[in-house]
Amino acid sequence: MSEGAASVMLNRLRAVEWVGDWDHVLARVPSRRILMREYLRRAALWAQEYSVESAWPFFDVTERVDPGFRLSPGTAAELEAYLSRVPGRELRATCAGAVRLAGMRERNPAALPDLPDLYEPLVLFYERGGEFVRDDAGGLDLTGVSFRPGTPRGNLGTPPFRALGETVLDALDARGRVSYYAHRAAVGNRALLVRRRVVRGERHDELFGPDLRWEPTERLPDTEEAIKAAGLVPLDGIAAAELIGAATTPRGAPA
Repeated sequence: MSEGAASVMLNRLRAVEWVGDWDHVLARVPSRRILMREYLRRAALWAQEYSVESAWPFFDVTERVDPGFRLSPGTAAELEAYLSRVPGRELRATCAGAVRLAGMRERNPAALPDLPDLYEPLVLFYERGGEFVRDDAGGLDLTGVSFRPGTPRGNLGTPPFRALGETVLDALDARGRVSYYAHRAAVGNRALLVRRRVVRGERHDELFGPDLRWEPTERLPDTEEAIKAAGLVPLDGIAAAELIGAATTPRGAPA
């Protein structure tokens, strides 16, 4: 039996550089932070569905979804060989889960709950810079930023971020000191989103356009007072990411 989806996922993971180039990873801190946040939300949903909150957040859920599921012997052997080279128990568990869930979805999609794909945000996180590690206080070191995972219950209330395409993720990553703004009348509803980047003292004002790219703009006034008077509201990176996601996701898409 063909297991194309499992093999595709395994090949994606094989291409991950677990300890990547420092500058490369730092350039992707904003998108990796958003991807980890979205994974924790989805993991909380799946943990609740199968009553495995004690295993949250980094676990292989497939044994709970379908205990009788098995990959083909060849794919299973390739996966085990690969996992022997993956650093860290939690990384291995999620890589195994990603491959097995991909195979399960292809072979028997009816066995899966009506929930968003569990592992895709985390696999994208790995692809954009490699590993995470636990710090001594129980937080996550994402390389360049510390992240508190919280609790399953707390993550259930996190707003979804569905726009996982490379274009959108790249739009979140920007050089320099970045400030985001949205028009007050449209915050949370396909808002006009602008940002100001300062790179080595040089200012760049940009609008997130309909082609899902940042474009030069003159819509951002020079001073903070003028920005407020123009009805623009300052946003943090997560709020900006949510607006980007809303702008690129069809209405009515599942959470």
